[in-house]
Amino acid sequence: MKKLWPLLLLPLLAALAAGAGSTVTVRSTVLQSQVNVAGASVAERSPGQISVHYERSDRGRGPKLDERIAVGPNGVPTKIDVTGVDYGIKVDEHFERTTDGMARWKNRSEQGEAKAPANAFYMSLFGTPEERRLMTLALKAAPGHTLPLLPAGEVRSELAKTLQLTPSKGKPRSFTLWAISGLGFTPSFAWLSDDGTLSAGVDSNTSSVVPEGFESSVPAMLQEQEQWQVARAAALAKTLAHRPVGPLAVTHANLFDAEHARMVPGQTVVIRGHTIEAVGKDGEVQLPKDAEVIDAAGKALLPGLWDMHAHLWGAADGLLHLQAGVTSVRDLANDADELARTRKRFDEGTQIGPRVLAAGFIDGRGPNQAPTKVFADNEAEAKAVVADYVKRGYVQIKVYSSLKPELVPVIAKLAHENGLRLSGHVPSGMKAEEFVRAGADEIQHMNMVFLNFLDVKDTSGMDRFTEVAAHGAEIDPASPKVKAFIKLLLERHTTVDPTLVAHEWGLTDRPGQMSNRFAAVGDRFPAQVRRGLFFGGLEVPPGMEKRYKDSFRQMQNMTRALYEAGVSIVAGADSTDEVAGFGYHRELELYEDAGIPAPKVLQIATLGAARVMKKDQELGTIAPGKLADLILVDGDPSKHISDIRKVRTVIKDGTRYVVSELDQALGVRPAP
Repeated sequence: MKKLWPLLLLPLLAALAAGAGSTVTVRSTVLQSQVNVAGASVAERSPGQISVHYERSDRGRGPKLDERIAVGPNGVPTKIDVTGVDYGIKVDEHFERTTDGMARWKNRSEQGEAKAPANAFYMSLFGTPEERRLMTLALKAAPGHTLPLLPAGEVRSELAKTLQLTPSKGKPRSFTLWAISGLGFTPSFAWLSDDGTLSAGVDSNTSSVVPEGFESSVPAMLQEQEQWQVARAAALAKTLAHRPVGPLAVTHANLFDAEHARMVPGQTVVIRGHTIEAVGKDGEVQLPKDAEVIDAAGKALLPGLWDMHAHLWGAADGLLHLQAGVTSVRDLANDADELARTRKRFDEGTQIGPRVLAAGFIDGRGPNQAPTKVFADNEAEAKAVVADYVKRGYVQIKVYSSLKPELVPVIAKLAHENGLRLSGHVPSGMKAEEFVRAGADEIQHMNMVFLNFLDVKDTSGMDRFTEVAAHGAEIDPASPKVKAFIKLLLERHTTVDPTLVAHEWGLTDRPGQMSNRFAAVGDRFPAQVRRGLFFGGLEVPPGMEKRYKDSFRQMQNMTRALYEAGVSIVAGADSTDEVAGFGYHRELELYEDAGIPAPKVLQIATLGAARVMKKDQELGTIAPGKLADLILVDGDPSKHISDIRKVRTVIKDGTRYVVSELDQALGVRPAP
């Protein structure tokens, strides 16, 4: 009987999945940053068929999708059709399972077929939340809560928690939290009602989708998810963090002198506790008798890297940054309460992750407002927001595209009076030159620099990408107007955060081709993560393929021009757990490809960042008295910057991590 129970459940599963009897309409609310209503999902379920309309407003980028799903007797989709738009990209995706056991699929980046078992689950690249409900239901009934995935991989679920949630109208309902592994670097979550008819997916920073009437239950659901993640993170930290019982020494290292941007061979470094105790030539530095010794055998020893444009939004981010040798990050937009808890766990060592410097995020209300809870539309609101960030110990303020331009000097004055930097997107209706003159210390993203020389009326939506893609190639870094702008940056000591890797995605990635960002490492990623690397970038109008690539090349040329003029540059990838760490390595490669010498790129990534954040007395170089953040690289990135991908050991705050062990925890296959 035990072996038969899944078969006996199949009719019930199919009925729950697609709706038994007459058509049933289920409505869900889409929330941004937990509180802002940003759209809706409406599912029409009838026997064997589901129709869904899903719409979410996100800075003018969509998505707006219509999906039709045919459901088999086992609750697994047999046919899927999705159309619409997402991030300005046309969506036209199709999947079908035929009677001969073949599965066929086609979307923007894929066209394939495979002989597949009847329970193999296909996840659309552009699917609606209804697909996650179906998957969670099917996993609940599957033996071992495991299903094969199409086009590749395997998905597993684990029951995490059951809650009684009370809607705004009606009686309490029982919802179960399932942790789902196999879709990313770490498990993700899905909530399912006791009868399988309702589902929810919640996130503190991005979007949440909850059944209509259950909007007030989001905090309770988030709390349970966080508790599960905290327990998992603590278990990983206990296993993967190697804390020396005494001093730690690294010998025979090729040490990168970040002050002078050069390699110094034959060096020994002694670490005691959290700090570097001694640095010098092999044989001249006395090793403590009880020291744990790492023989570098000529490998490169560098200060820990700094990702100056990070977003710690996912459970995998800490692991991804550290495995890449990134020991310090500047978080440029996050839920303040959640970031505080994450930082605390990083600092205590109960979760693996880098040091974190926080920048407070502010936007203005409007149709293209950012997914945030923090807005300022007048001076009083600006004062209150800045005061809160000062109280939280933040070091910087970041403003966004929908902020009223007249508030920039107000916020700049408030920030500077309290010892904070001001940076951000150049608000729509303002030029970068005006942004700098209003008090900005830093500009995020190279497209914001390019928009200074283009006539684009609204830069809060997709035009800030597409207009730069179409006309960026026309902007000459050697032209008088650009030289005048660079002179202004130098006079005001303004920093530029290019995030070239983010623009490389939009301007050069093409559907069906492995992303240029991850060509060197993508085949090592989990199957479903690797699948997303073929997605492509922005939609390219006919005849504009070369122009888009030329515009990106001009972004690299501009970065080199800024560097050669002496403008301060910081390296950041603008990534979440989809690309964190790995994307940062690509950012450094793009700088070298632009013409910045590799040793200077490493200097930007270490001491340069520490100086910008006024942390160079503690970090940025390998010297006695400084904090023990170091990385051991199997190669010489001062000669070939791509060797930075060969980080083998990371020492953060005196604790040692083995990169191969971090990779294993992320589901990343070993490096060659």
